[in-house]
Amino acid sequence: MEIRINIKKKLGNFQLNIDFQSASGRIGILGASGCGKSMTLKCIAGIETPDEGEIYIGEQALFDSKRKVNVKPQKRRIGYLFQNYALFPTMTVAKNIESGLSGKKEEKKKRVQEMIKKFRLTGLENRLPSELSGGQQQRVALARIMAYSPEVILLDEPFSALDVFLKDQLQREMMEMLSDYPGVVILVSHSRDEIYRFSEELLTVDKGSKVIYGKTKAIFEEPVYREAAKLTGCKNFSDIEIMDSHTIKVTDWGIFLRLKREVPGDVTCIGYRAHDFMPVWGERPENALKVQVMDTAKLPFENNYYLMPEENTDCQKQDGQEKPTPIGWFVQREIMPEIEKKGLPDYLEIREESLMLLKDR
Repeated sequence: MEIRINIKKKLGNFQLNIDFQSASGRIGILGASGCGKSMTLKCIAGIETPDEGEIYIGEQALFDSKRKVNVKPQKRRIGYLFQNYALFPTMTVAKNIESGLSGKKEEKKKRVQEMIKKFRLTGLENRLPSELSGGQQQRVALARIMAYSPEVILLDEPFSALDVFLKDQLQREMMEMLSDYPGVVILVSHSRDEIYRFSEELLTVDKGSKVIYGKTKAIFEEPVYREAAKLTGCKNFSDIEIMDSHTIKVTDWGIFLRLKREVPGDVTCIGYRAHDFMPVWGERPENALKVQVMDTAKLPFENNYYLMPEENTDCQKQDGQEKPTPIGWFVQREIMPEIEKKGLPDYLEIREESLMLLKDR
């Protein structure tokens, strides 16, 4: 089933402008808080109405401003899982699941029993939401949605308020429960780990508009734009000057890089993930950064080093003094014994296969 979204909506000074289409069953929307992720879901669900554009599920128009189509939310066959699950507090588990169903009493009762069995809620039928754990509440909310066989399920930051252990547990449970769902699931999150784990295709959003859309793993490997690289977790950036088709000056780090691949003319900066540097003791390799530590953060499972650029070309005023923007090198614990034995490396090698050549929008 293909989903096609092309909508615009103005809300005060904020302008939402989202355009993508996909035949994937699992779509992620990744962006910072306030970028328009939830607004996009609300437009798809019919809770908010775009100013113009279209929303299609397959051949069915849910919204089309040119054709003056705007299907009511209850007619859209879309399940919306809110962050707090939005269960009715005075209704039992069974009644919550039944609340979205229509039809004869016996048909509804049978469907509720099917959902209770499928979502492992047997024995909890007569409990209230306040008597359930977080995982049980999530299963009830999903059961209520799935009971009426929606074509699309929208997940609006369902794990954001949970601690790390419970979040991991509920993510695994949700993926298991949705594994045989044949429709489209759209997950909105500001967590790159959630999105990477869940989605086949990814929409990155910045300040109300699409940055890039495509296969999730491909975007993490080659984000194309600086904004997308930031959203996927890259910590290190520098503007560049193209010296020739294979040589760039990394202006904020004070080094030159010689590449095997040809440098496209529209590239404006580089990105390099903090875990991808290769430590080198001794002679300097061709593409490398001298290790000059400004600061260190020792964490339970990694040590984070913040390094001085080789030239103080990119400075910020702090406490009345100009300080360079540090370069992050994050060392995971499997490398720590070598560093403890040898000491800090002399250089960090920048591997071309890990180097991201990026554009600014």
